[in-house]
Amino acid sequence: MPRALVILPTNSYRTSDFVAAADALGIDLAVASEEDPPLDLGDRFVRIDCHDVEAAAGAIVALADQTPIDAIVAADDAGVVVAAIASERLGLAGHPPAAAAATRDKLKMRQLLADAEVPQPSFASVGEEGFDAGVVGFPLVLKPRTGAASRGVLRVDGPGDLDAATARVRAIAASIGETGPLVAETYIPGAEVAVEGLVVNGDLVILAVFDKPDAPDGPTFEETLLVTPSTQPDSVQAELARVVRSGVAALGLSHGPIHAEARIDDAGRVFLLEVAARSIGGLCGRSLRFGLEGAGLEAQILATALGLPTRTHRQPRPSGVMMLPIPADGVLSGVRGVDEARSIDGVTEIDITIPPGTAVERLPEDGRYLGFIFATGPTPEAVADTLRQAAALITADITPFVPHEVGEGAPTNEVSGVGGAPKARANP
Repeated sequence: MPRALVILPTNSYRTSDFVAAADALGIDLAVASEEDPPLDLGDRFVRIDCHDVEAAAGAIVALADQTPIDAIVAADDAGVVVAAIASERLGLAGHPPAAAAATRDKLKMRQLLADAEVPQPSFASVGEEGFDAGVVGFPLVLKPRTGAASRGVLRVDGPGDLDAATARVRAIAASIGETGPLVAETYIPGAEVAVEGLVVNGDLVILAVFDKPDAPDGPTFEETLLVTPSTQPDSVQAELARVVRSGVAALGLSHGPIHAEARIDDAGRVFLLEVAARSIGGLCGRSLRFGLEGAGLEAQILATALGLPTRTHRQPRPSGVMMLPIPADGVLSGVRGVDEARSIDGVTEIDITIPPGTAVERLPEDGRYLGFIFATGPTPEAVADTLRQAAALITADITPFVPHEVGEGAPTNEVSGVGGAPKARANP
Protein backbone atom coordinates (compact mmCIF):
# COMPACT_ATOMS: atom_id res chain seq x y z
CA MET A 1 0.00 0.00 0.00
CA PRO A 2 1.51 3.39 -0.99
CA ARG A 3 2.19 5.92 1.74
CA ALA A 4 2.07 9.71 1.51
CA LEU A 5 3.41 12.08 4.15
CA VAL A 6 1.59 15.37 4.63
CA ILE A 7 3.26 18.33 6.33
CA LEU A 8 0.51 19.90 8.40
CA PRO A 9 0.73 23.03 10.54
CA THR A 10 -0.30 22.72 14.17
CA ASN A 11 -4.10 22.64 14.52
CA SER A 12 -4.51 22.67 10.74
CA TYR A 13 -8.05 23.02 9.43
CA ARG A 14 -7.30 20.32 6.88
CA THR A 15 -6.15 17.31 8.91
CA SER A 16 -9.50 15.54 8.67
CA ASP A 17 -9.78 16.28 4.95
CA PHE A 18 -6.42 14.67 4.19
CA VAL A 19 -7.26 11.68 6.39
CA ALA A 20 -10.56 11.21 4.54
CA ALA A 21 -8.80 11.57 1.17
CA ALA A 22 -6.21 8.94 2.11
CA ASP A 23 -8.97 6.55 3.22
CA ALA A 24 -10.83 7.08 -0.06
CA LEU A 25 -7.68 6.37 -2.07
CA GLY A 26 -6.75 3.34 0.01
CA ILE A 27 -3.33 4.70 0.99
CA ASP A 28 -1.45 5.09 4.26
CA LEU A 29 -1.04 8.60 5.59
CA ALA A 30 1.97 9.80 7.55
CA VAL A 31 2.13 13.26 9.13
CA ALA A 32 4.90 15.72 9.92
CA SER A 33 3.91 18.57 12.23
CA GLU A 34 5.10 20.77 15.08
CA GLU A 35 2.87 18.98 17.58
CA ASP A 36 1.20 15.59 17.87
CA PRO A 37 -1.79 15.31 15.50
CA PRO A 38 -5.29 14.62 16.88
CA LEU A 39 -5.00 10.92 15.96
CA ASP A 40 -2.60 8.12 16.84
CA LEU A 41 -0.26 7.50 13.89
CA GLY A 42 2.41 5.51 15.69
CA ASP A 43 5.57 5.37 13.58
CA ARG A 44 3.86 7.38 10.85
CA PHE A 45 4.35 10.70 12.68
CA VAL A 46 7.42 12.88 12.98
CA ARG A 47 7.70 16.18 14.83
CA ILE A 48 9.39 18.96 12.84
CA ASP A 49 10.00 22.70 12.95
CA CYS A 50 9.32 24.19 9.51
CA HIS A 51 11.36 27.29 10.42
CA ASP A 52 14.46 25.07 10.32
CA VAL A 53 13.97 23.65 6.84
CA GLU A 54 17.17 21.58 6.72
CA ALA A 55 16.53 19.89 10.06
CA ALA A 56 12.86 19.34 9.21
CA ALA A 57 13.71 17.77 5.87
CA GLY A 58 16.35 15.64 7.58
CA ALA A 59 13.79 14.37 10.10
CA ILE A 60 11.47 13.30 7.27
CA VAL A 61 14.31 11.55 5.47
CA ALA A 62 15.17 9.75 8.73
CA LEU A 63 11.55 8.67 9.08
CA ALA A 64 11.68 7.30 5.53
CA ASP A 65 14.63 5.14 6.61
CA GLN A 66 12.35 3.52 9.19
CA THR A 67 9.08 3.34 7.25
CA PRO A 68 8.54 3.74 3.49
CA ILE A 69 7.37 7.12 2.15
CA ASP A 70 6.24 7.33 -1.47
CA ALA A 71 5.21 11.00 -1.68
CA ILE A 72 5.42 14.21 0.37
CA VAL A 73 2.81 16.98 0.29
CA ALA A 74 2.78 20.33 2.10
CA ALA A 75 -0.65 21.52 3.22
CA ASP A 76 0.37 25.18 3.54
CA ASP A 77 3.12 27.69 2.75
CA ALA A 78 5.22 26.91 5.83
CA GLY A 79 5.92 23.37 4.64
CA VAL A 80 6.49 23.77 0.90
CA VAL A 81 10.28 24.19 1.06
CA VAL A 82 10.63 21.35 3.57
CA ALA A 83 8.57 19.08 1.30
CA ALA A 84 10.64 20.03 -1.73
CA ILE A 85 13.99 19.37 -0.02
CA ALA A 86 12.89 16.07 1.50
CA SER A 87 11.35 14.91 -1.80
CA GLU A 88 14.56 15.71 -3.68
CA ARG A 89 16.70 13.82 -1.14
CA LEU A 90 14.42 10.79 -1.34
CA GLY A 91 14.14 10.88 -5.14
CA LEU A 92 10.39 11.56 -5.03
CA ALA A 93 8.36 13.68 -7.42
CA GLY A 94 7.78 17.27 -6.29
CA HIS A 95 8.53 20.91 -6.90
CA PRO A 96 12.29 21.70 -6.93
CA PRO A 97 13.54 23.33 -3.70
CA ALA A 98 14.61 26.53 -5.47
CA ALA A 99 11.18 26.90 -7.08
CA ALA A 100 9.35 26.27 -3.81
CA ALA A 101 11.62 28.79 -2.05
CA ALA A 102 10.89 31.41 -4.74
CA THR A 103 7.16 31.18 -4.02
CA ARG A 104 7.90 31.92 -0.35
CA ASP A 105 9.76 35.15 -1.12
CA LYS A 106 7.57 37.64 -2.97
CA LEU A 107 10.55 39.76 -4.00
CA LYS A 108 12.38 36.78 -5.50
CA MET A 109 9.16 35.68 -7.19
CA ARG A 110 8.67 39.14 -8.72
CA GLN A 111 12.24 39.16 -10.04
CA LEU A 112 11.87 35.74 -11.69
CA LEU A 113 8.55 36.71 -13.25
CA ALA A 114 10.09 39.94 -14.54
CA ASP A 115 13.02 38.05 -16.07
CA ALA A 116 10.53 35.87 -17.95
CA GLU A 117 8.41 38.92 -18.96
CA VAL A 118 5.31 37.54 -17.26
CA PRO A 119 2.66 40.31 -16.95
CA GLN A 120 2.61 41.51 -13.34
CA PRO A 121 2.46 44.75 -11.31
CA SER A 122 5.51 46.98 -11.31
CA PHE A 123 7.45 46.44 -8.08
CA ALA A 124 10.29 47.67 -5.92
CA SER A 125 12.28 46.49 -2.92
CA VAL A 126 11.64 48.62 0.18
CA GLY A 127 14.78 48.74 2.32
CA GLU A 128 15.46 50.69 5.49
CA GLU A 129 16.53 53.64 3.38
CA GLY A 130 13.20 53.62 1.52
CA PHE A 131 12.67 53.26 -2.22
CA ASP A 132 11.85 55.22 -5.35
CA ALA A 133 8.05 55.34 -5.22
CA GLY A 134 8.03 56.74 -8.75
CA VAL A 135 8.95 53.29 -10.06
CA VAL A 136 5.70 51.91 -8.64
CA GLY A 137 3.42 54.94 -8.44
CA PHE A 138 0.40 55.56 -6.23
CA PRO A 139 -1.76 53.92 -5.15
CA LEU A 140 0.60 51.09 -4.33
CA VAL A 141 0.43 47.90 -2.29
CA LEU A 142 2.95 47.34 0.49
CA LYS A 143 3.52 43.83 1.83
CA PRO A 144 5.98 41.55 3.65
CA ARG A 145 8.03 39.22 1.46
CA THR A 146 6.58 36.14 3.18
CA GLY A 147 3.26 35.36 4.75
CA ALA A 148 -0.14 34.44 3.40
CA ALA A 149 -3.86 35.24 3.73
CA SER A 150 -3.15 38.95 3.06
CA ARG A 151 -1.48 39.37 6.44
CA GLY A 152 0.48 42.61 6.49
CA VAL A 153 -0.78 43.74 3.07
CA LEU A 154 -1.83 47.40 2.82
CA ARG A 155 -2.80 49.78 0.02
CA VAL A 156 -1.10 53.16 0.27
CA ASP A 157 -2.85 55.95 -1.61
CA GLY A 158 -0.28 58.73 -1.44
CA PRO A 159 3.15 59.84 -0.20
CA GLY A 160 1.67 61.23 3.02
CA ASP A 161 0.56 57.77 4.11
CA LEU A 162 3.74 55.93 3.17
CA ASP A 163 5.84 56.29 6.33
CA ALA A 164 3.07 55.17 8.70
CA ALA A 165 2.11 52.27 6.44
CA THR A 166 5.74 51.16 6.11
CA ALA A 167 6.22 51.17 9.88
CA ARG A 168 3.03 49.17 10.35
CA VAL A 169 3.93 46.55 7.73
CA ARG A 170 7.47 46.25 9.13
CA ALA A 171 6.04 45.55 12.58
CA ILE A 172 3.78 42.83 11.17
CA ALA A 173 6.69 41.34 9.20
CA ALA A 174 8.79 41.26 12.37
CA SER A 175 5.98 39.48 14.22
CA ILE A 176 6.20 36.58 11.74
CA GLY A 177 9.98 36.44 11.99
CA GLU A 178 10.79 38.32 8.79
CA THR A 179 13.70 40.73 8.43
CA GLY A 180 15.02 42.62 5.44
CA PRO A 181 13.21 44.57 2.73
CA LEU A 182 9.48 44.74 2.11
CA VAL A 183 7.83 44.68 -1.32
CA ALA A 184 5.96 47.57 -2.96
CA GLU A 185 3.76 46.87 -5.98
CA THR A 186 1.56 48.94 -8.25
CA TYR A 187 -2.09 48.59 -7.27
CA ILE A 188 -4.05 47.12 -10.18
CA PRO A 189 -7.76 48.07 -10.08
CA GLY A 190 -10.23 45.60 -11.55
CA ALA A 191 -11.52 42.09 -11.05
CA GLU A 192 -9.57 39.52 -9.06
CA VAL A 193 -9.52 35.77 -9.69
CA ALA A 194 -7.87 32.70 -8.21
CA VAL A 195 -6.63 29.68 -10.12
CA GLU A 196 -6.35 26.22 -8.60
CA GLY A 197 -4.17 23.73 -10.45
CA LEU A 198 -1.91 20.71 -10.46
CA VAL A 199 1.44 20.62 -12.21
CA VAL A 200 2.02 17.10 -13.50
CA ASN A 201 5.52 16.47 -14.84
CA GLY A 202 5.84 20.10 -15.88
CA ASP A 203 2.36 20.51 -17.39
CA LEU A 204 -0.23 22.65 -15.60
CA VAL A 205 -3.73 21.22 -15.31
CA ILE A 206 -6.19 23.93 -14.26
CA LEU A 207 -8.78 22.49 -11.87
CA ALA A 208 -10.86 25.61 -11.25
CA VAL A 209 -10.97 29.36 -11.75
CA PHE A 210 -12.62 31.28 -8.91
CA ASP A 211 -14.14 34.71 -9.32
CA LYS A 212 -13.99 37.06 -6.34
CA PRO A 213 -17.29 38.94 -6.73
CA ASP A 214 -16.42 41.25 -3.82
CA ALA A 215 -12.81 41.79 -4.90
CA PRO A 216 -10.79 43.41 -2.11
CA ASP A 217 -9.58 46.89 -3.00
CA GLY A 218 -7.87 48.03 0.19
CA PRO A 219 -6.74 49.45 2.43
CA THR A 220 -6.60 45.82 3.57
CA PHE A 221 -7.14 42.80 1.36
CA GLU A 222 -9.15 40.21 3.22
CA GLU A 223 -10.77 37.73 0.89
CA THR A 224 -14.43 36.88 1.32
CA LEU A 225 -16.29 35.38 -1.66
CA LEU A 226 -14.83 32.77 -4.01
CA VAL A 227 -17.18 31.36 -6.66
CA THR A 228 -16.56 28.93 -9.52
CA PRO A 229 -16.91 28.58 -12.48
CA SER A 230 -15.66 32.00 -13.48
CA THR A 231 -17.95 34.33 -15.40
CA GLN A 232 -15.01 36.03 -17.13
CA PRO A 233 -15.20 35.90 -20.95
CA ASP A 234 -13.59 32.88 -22.63
CA SER A 235 -10.92 35.12 -24.17
CA VAL A 236 -9.94 36.48 -20.75
CA GLN A 237 -9.86 33.00 -19.23
CA ALA A 238 -7.63 31.80 -22.06
CA GLU A 239 -5.24 34.68 -21.39
CA LEU A 240 -5.41 33.95 -17.66
CA ALA A 241 -4.40 30.34 -18.31
CA ARG A 242 -1.52 31.49 -20.52
CA VAL A 243 -0.23 33.95 -17.92
CA VAL A 244 -0.45 31.45 -15.05
CA ARG A 245 1.33 28.79 -17.11
CA SER A 246 4.05 31.31 -17.92
CA GLY A 247 4.40 32.12 -14.23
CA VAL A 248 4.61 28.47 -13.22
CA ALA A 249 7.33 27.91 -15.83
CA ALA A 250 9.24 31.05 -14.82
CA LEU A 251 9.37 29.91 -11.19
CA GLY A 252 10.39 26.36 -12.15
CA LEU A 253 7.46 24.58 -10.50
CA SER A 254 7.28 21.08 -11.93
CA HIS A 255 5.11 18.62 -9.96
CA GLY A 256 2.45 19.28 -7.36
CA PRO A 257 -0.34 21.70 -6.47
CA ILE A 258 -0.31 25.42 -7.26
CA HIS A 259 -2.57 28.28 -6.27
CA ALA A 260 -2.37 31.51 -8.27
CA GLU A 261 -3.95 34.95 -7.88
CA ALA A 262 -4.39 37.49 -10.68
CA ARG A 263 -6.01 40.84 -11.41
CA ILE A 264 -7.87 41.66 -14.62
CA ASP A 265 -8.11 45.35 -15.53
CA ASP A 266 -10.93 47.05 -17.41
CA ALA A 267 -9.18 46.35 -20.73
CA GLY A 268 -9.12 42.61 -20.01
CA ARG A 269 -5.38 42.50 -19.37
CA VAL A 270 -4.21 39.89 -16.87
CA PHE A 271 -1.60 40.66 -14.21
CA LEU A 272 -0.19 37.81 -12.12
CA LEU A 273 -0.17 38.67 -8.42
CA GLU A 274 1.36 35.48 -7.06
CA VAL A 275 1.84 31.76 -7.44
CA ALA A 276 2.05 29.47 -4.40
CA ALA A 277 3.46 25.94 -4.40
CA ARG A 278 0.47 24.58 -2.49
CA SER A 279 -3.28 24.37 -2.83
CA ILE A 280 -5.89 26.93 -1.80
CA GLY A 281 -5.78 27.79 1.88
CA GLY A 282 -8.08 27.22 4.82
CA LEU A 283 -11.06 25.00 4.13
CA CYS A 284 -11.75 26.58 0.75
CA GLY A 285 -10.91 23.36 -1.09
CA ARG A 286 -14.17 21.90 0.19
CA SER A 287 -15.98 24.02 -2.39
CA LEU A 288 -14.53 21.79 -5.14
CA ARG A 289 -15.67 18.29 -6.07
CA PHE A 290 -14.33 16.19 -8.93
CA GLY A 291 -15.58 13.26 -10.99
CA LEU A 292 -18.81 11.33 -10.61
CA GLU A 293 -17.90 10.31 -7.06
CA GLY A 294 -17.39 13.88 -5.92
CA ALA A 295 -13.78 13.37 -4.83
CA GLY A 296 -12.25 16.26 -2.90
CA LEU A 297 -9.26 18.45 -3.69
CA GLU A 298 -7.01 16.69 -1.17
CA ALA A 299 -7.58 13.39 -2.96
CA GLN A 300 -6.40 14.94 -6.23
CA ILE A 301 -3.29 16.32 -4.53
CA LEU A 302 -2.36 12.98 -2.93
CA ALA A 303 -3.06 11.05 -6.13
CA THR A 304 -0.87 13.40 -8.17
CA ALA A 305 1.97 13.13 -5.65
CA LEU A 306 1.80 9.33 -5.80
CA GLY A 307 1.43 9.11 -9.57
CA LEU A 308 -2.10 7.67 -9.29
CA PRO A 309 -4.96 8.54 -11.67
CA THR A 310 -6.70 11.83 -10.83
CA ARG A 311 -10.18 13.16 -11.50
CA THR A 312 -9.45 16.65 -12.76
CA HIS A 313 -12.91 17.43 -14.15
CA ARG A 314 -14.73 19.58 -11.63
CA GLN A 315 -18.37 18.79 -11.06
CA PRO A 316 -20.26 21.35 -13.18
CA ARG A 317 -22.71 22.75 -10.64
CA PRO A 318 -21.56 26.24 -9.54
CA SER A 319 -20.19 26.36 -6.01
CA GLY A 320 -18.41 28.75 -3.72
CA VAL A 321 -17.15 29.64 -0.29
CA MET A 322 -17.45 32.69 1.93
CA MET A 323 -14.48 33.26 4.22
CA LEU A 324 -15.76 35.16 7.23
CA PRO A 325 -13.29 37.90 8.21
CA ILE A 326 -12.51 38.83 11.80
CA PRO A 327 -14.67 41.96 12.24
CA ALA A 328 -13.10 43.42 15.41
CA ASP A 329 -10.12 43.10 17.75
CA GLY A 330 -10.65 41.34 21.07
CA VAL A 331 -11.59 37.97 22.54
CA LEU A 332 -14.18 35.92 20.68
CA SER A 333 -17.02 35.12 23.07
CA GLY A 334 -19.20 33.22 20.64
CA VAL A 335 -20.87 33.16 17.24
CA ARG A 336 -24.64 33.39 16.76
CA GLY A 337 -26.91 32.83 13.79
CA VAL A 338 -25.14 29.79 12.37
CA ASP A 339 -28.22 27.56 12.48
CA GLU A 340 -30.31 30.23 10.74
CA ALA A 341 -27.62 30.62 8.07
CA ARG A 342 -27.50 26.85 7.54
CA SER A 343 -31.23 26.84 6.82
CA ILE A 344 -30.85 28.99 3.69
CA ASP A 345 -31.50 27.01 0.53
CA GLY A 346 -28.20 26.31 -1.21
CA VAL A 347 -25.97 26.44 1.88
CA THR A 348 -24.21 23.08 2.16
CA GLU A 349 -21.93 23.56 5.15
CA ILE A 350 -20.80 26.13 7.72
CA ASP A 351 -17.65 25.61 9.76
CA ILE A 352 -16.66 28.13 12.46
CA THR A 353 -12.96 27.46 12.93
CA ILE A 354 -11.99 29.77 15.81
CA PRO A 355 -13.20 28.55 19.23
CA PRO A 356 -14.66 30.87 21.90
CA GLY A 357 -12.06 32.36 24.21
CA THR A 358 -9.56 32.96 21.41
CA ALA A 359 -7.92 36.38 21.05
CA VAL A 360 -8.45 37.70 17.53
CA GLU A 361 -7.32 40.67 15.46
CA ARG A 362 -8.46 42.06 12.16
CA LEU A 363 -6.34 42.14 9.06
CA PRO A 364 -3.67 43.14 8.36
CA GLU A 365 -2.25 42.18 11.79
CA ASP A 366 -3.79 38.70 11.77
CA GLY A 367 -4.46 36.44 8.79
CA ARG A 368 -7.09 34.13 10.27
CA TYR A 369 -10.75 33.92 9.36
CA LEU A 370 -13.70 33.32 11.66
CA GLY A 371 -14.92 30.42 9.56
CA PHE A 372 -16.22 29.26 6.19
CA ILE A 373 -19.64 29.04 4.53
CA PHE A 374 -20.13 26.76 1.52
CA ALA A 375 -22.93 26.86 -1.03
CA THR A 376 -24.01 25.58 -4.42
CA GLY A 377 -26.58 26.94 -6.84
CA PRO A 378 -27.82 27.06 -10.43
CA THR A 379 -25.55 29.96 -11.40
CA PRO A 380 -22.41 31.60 -9.99
CA GLU A 381 -24.44 34.73 -9.25
CA ALA A 382 -26.97 32.71 -7.25
CA VAL A 383 -24.16 31.10 -5.25
CA ALA A 384 -22.72 34.51 -4.39
CA ASP A 385 -26.12 35.82 -3.30
CA THR A 386 -26.69 32.75 -1.10
CA LEU A 387 -23.32 33.17 0.60
CA ARG A 388 -23.94 36.87 1.25
CA GLN A 389 -27.37 36.12 2.76
CA ALA A 390 -25.90 33.47 5.04
CA ALA A 391 -23.04 35.71 6.17
CA ALA A 392 -25.46 38.52 7.00
CA LEU A 393 -27.17 36.28 9.59
CA ILE A 394 -23.99 35.47 11.50
CA THR A 395 -23.02 37.59 14.50
CA ALA A 396 -19.64 37.44 16.22
CA ASP A 397 -19.54 38.48 19.88
CA ILE A 398 -16.10 39.95 20.57
CA THR A 399 -14.98 41.40 23.90
CA PRO A 400 -12.65 44.36 23.22
CA PHE A 401 -9.10 44.40 24.49
CA VAL A 402 -9.62 46.71 27.50
CA PRO A 403 -7.08 46.56 30.38
CA HIS A 404 -8.56 45.00 33.55
CA GLU A 405 -11.97 44.64 31.92
CA VAL A 406 -11.68 41.56 29.74
CA GLY A 407 -13.78 38.84 31.29
CA GLU A 408 -17.22 38.49 32.84
CA GLY A 409 -19.11 41.74 32.68
CA ALA A 410 -16.76 43.32 30.13
CA PRO A 411 -18.31 45.24 27.21
CA THR A 412 -18.95 43.17 24.10
CA ASN A 413 -18.95 44.15 20.45
CA GLU A 414 -21.85 42.50 18.65
CA VAL A 415 -20.74 42.45 15.02
CA SER A 416 -23.54 41.28 12.73
CA GLY A 417 -23.23 40.18 9.14
CA VAL A 418 -19.51 39.59 9.45
CA GLY A 419 -19.24 38.57 5.82
CA GLY A 420 -20.06 42.14 4.87
CA ALA A 421 -18.10 43.86 7.61
CA PRO A 422 -16.04 46.98 6.84
CA LYS A 423 -12.57 46.31 5.51
CA ALA A 424 -10.74 46.25 8.82
CA ARG A 425 -8.86 49.40 9.70
CA ALA A 426 -9.47 52.31 7.38
CA ASN A 427 -6.25 54.14 8.21
CA PRO A 428 -2.91 52.40 7.65
